[in-house]
Amino acid sequence: MHASPAPDHGAVRHAFRLARQERQVRHRELAAQLQLSEAELLAAHLGGFDPQESPLQARRLRPEWAELIAALEPLGELMALTRNDSCVHEKVGVYRHSSRQGPVGLVLGGAIDLRLFYGHWCHGFAVQERLADGALQRSLQFFDAAGAAIHKVFLRPESDLLAYEALCERFAAPDQQPGLQTAPAWQEPAERPDAEIDAAALRRDWASLRDTHDFFGLLRQHGVSRTQALRLADPAYALPLATSSALELLQRAAQQGVSIMVFTGNPGMIQIHSGPVQRVAVMGPWINVLDPSFNLHLREDHIASAWLVRKPTVDGLVSALELFDAQGRNIAMLFGERKPGQAERCDWRALLDSLVEARPAPDARPQGVAAC
Repeated sequence: MHASPAPDHGAVRHAFRLARQERQVRHRELAAQLQLSEAELLAAHLGGFDPQESPLQARRLRPEWAELIAALEPLGELMALTRNDSCVHEKVGVYRHSSRQGPVGLVLGGAIDLRLFYGHWCHGFAVQERLADGALQRSLQFFDAAGAAIHKVFLRPESDLLAYEALCERFAAPDQQPGLQTAPAWQEPAERPDAEIDAAALRRDWASLRDTHDFFGLLRQHGVSRTQALRLADPAYALPLATSSALELLQRAAQQGVSIMVFTGNPGMIQIHSGPVQRVAVMGPWINVLDPSFNLHLREDHIASAWLVRKPTVDGLVSALELFDAQGRNIAMLFGERKPGQAERCDWRALLDSLVEARPAPDARPQGVAAC
């Protein structure tokens, strides 16, 4: 466990109150200023204290994560938020059709489309905060062992408040004392040198894929990171693109009405948007999608590499724009909207092809895959 001294919880609450009075600062940013994890910031607000100390109050939840997620449906419409260091994905909908198989969970509620990796979930809180306008914001927030956010669920005006309170009572932990212990953040395995990889075998097995989900197994089988696999791949399946490709793609998808899928996540969660995007706006370094039920906030200056990635499947070629930061961590992936059993959309494929500065020669297209 983390050996740094426990923070003064009263001082943390005082700092939070002052920060909220002075300016609108996000929990994540304030925690960093206080040299705390975001979970530690919330944990300082557990237990009984004078409400004048801070506008925020938190309640620790029992680590029954799959059961808790399955219990969200009666709350009705909610806002799901999943982020990493470079991208925030917000989606409005109902948490329907929740299931679990071992450490992996699914929520297939249409608008709310999640892949949950519960092995990374460690801390959870029910949070309420009195905002500057007097409104009370209620949420459920989940964190990894290091205290980094995995997923947050915010109540909407249409949400069932009584169902929320019943859920909080049902899952409240016996221990509500302020504070928590943290552990080091999970790290990706170190990348092996390219010279140690059998690139020919990797390319052969890539060409033999029949399902996009098998790609994770391909990486494990060959002991490669995702960006390493892209570097070593046949150019017919992986092409580097300009880091500006994300903005170009989102703008053109909005202009042309192309329905897309946007995957954003962290080690504990992947959140997916499926459908069109409408309003794309740039604000400083942020690329934003600002639609009624879907918001995306993407730090363009964090994109160190962008790739057009193609995978063969039983339904034909499936293509994506994949974005990575300077550490090789995936920021987001964009696909054309499709369901299993459906071929890839030609309008989506045309969008991706338009990002390629020099079209590949005809013999660079994977064999057996016809153009739209």
